[in-house]
Amino acid sequence: MSLEQLYRRRFAGSALLAEQALQRFPGGATHDGRYADPFPLFMERASGPYKWDVDDNRMIDYWCGHGALLLGHGHPAIVEAITRQAPVATHLGASHRLELEWADLIMSLIPGAERVRFTASGSEATTLALRVARAATGKTTLIRFAGHFHGWHDALAPGADPDDPNRGVLPETLASLIILPPDLDQVATTLARRNDVAAVIFEPTGASYGSIPLPDGFVTGLRAITRHYGVLLIADEVVTGFRIAPGGACARAGVQPDLICLAKIVAGGLPGGALAGRADLLDLLAHDEQGPRGRIRQQGTFNANPLSAAAGIAMLRTVATGEPGAIAARRGEALVRMLNEVFSAHRLRGWTAFGDGSIFHIFVDPSTDVMPGELPRSPSLATLKRGGDARLLRLLRMALHLNGIDLMRGRSGFVSAVHSEADLQATVAAFDAAIELALSEEG
Repeated sequence: MSLEQLYRRRFAGSALLAEQALQRFPGGATHDGRYADPFPLFMERASGPYKWDVDDNRMIDYWCGHGALLLGHGHPAIVEAITRQAPVATHLGASHRLELEWADLIMSLIPGAERVRFTASGSEATTLALRVARAATGKTTLIRFAGHFHGWHDALAPGADPDDPNRGVLPETLASLIILPPDLDQVATTLARRNDVAAVIFEPTGASYGSIPLPDGFVTGLRAITRHYGVLLIADEVVTGFRIAPGGACARAGVQPDLICLAKIVAGGLPGGALAGRADLLDLLAHDEQGPRGRIRQQGTFNANPLSAAAGIAMLRTVATGEPGAIAARRGEALVRMLNEVFSAHRLRGWTAFGDGSIFHIFVDPSTDVMPGELPRSPSLATLKRGGDARLLRLLRMALHLNGIDLMRGRSGFVSAVHSEADLQATVAAFDAAIELALSEEG
């Protein structure tokens, strides 16, 4: 029986639901990252580091809510906060006290967060950051880095995926973007030649939450260059905020951006995001702004939603201790080390695991010379973005599911504070078995 046949038999319930989804959703998925071939798994429930699919197969979960669940699924503090708030109000359509405490926690944790404006998502936070930057500077051009992801909206989607033809994006929008490789010399040269750049936006651990890590010293160097040329620096910490460190990846580097985009962990696993940063910039949103720049209008039905605020407060109170992030980081580093030991034991060329604390990635491409534990730097951006050999990764993802492991997009993962050492050992054993299964299928 082939690997795909085994997969279809084990996950028959998901196969049935996937057929129904094709009649309802474009491509059968509600998020690009959740699309999978031959079909995605449909999950039913979750607890701690685990989730169960509709066929009651248990998975050790490394999606962790797309990185939002640093405390795992159903953490008691967050469940209690939501349970307490839900009967009080889920949407007040008004200001409320919880939004004050939520903002206070963000401002106490994120260096440079002098003001906060809540949004409903990370894409909304980056959209607002661009509006603020352009309004504040009177300039229209933005520098972004190839492969970095800042949401799906027109202004920043181009350049995130080298295989994306940018269909539907206006030429005028594309003309306002300068897409550079993460090279400080090229940034400096560009800024020296142009006076129309409003801001530089970047992921402070590298493209797609570190799947393509930045060179050493890049974050501090970028801050120095943008400051020298009077250009705003926007840090997209939607994924890394509160995870890499309580204050985010920039705080760890000792760098203070002008604007910081937040989501995921900030709302405790519920929908929510925020733009934080310098008071003089965010105060452009204030109704009493009378300066020559005018004011920016920004709405959002679910801005500072009280249910998200309650979950976010519970999450950030716990994060502020530093303990959850530290535990998750130690476990993530241990998992990367153990996975590379498995790859070495199998004498696998072109297989490696790497990461940054609680965030990890695997790269699989036998056509490269990368060794376990090394960073894959020589392949093309497209190859790096998809994690290597797409055909082999497809087989590995199915084999890992059959062995009870669910990686994000089949090649990345987030370790939570509740993943135990036993979970890590089980994950390594599952990889060992999945490698055998995938390679035997590849022939």
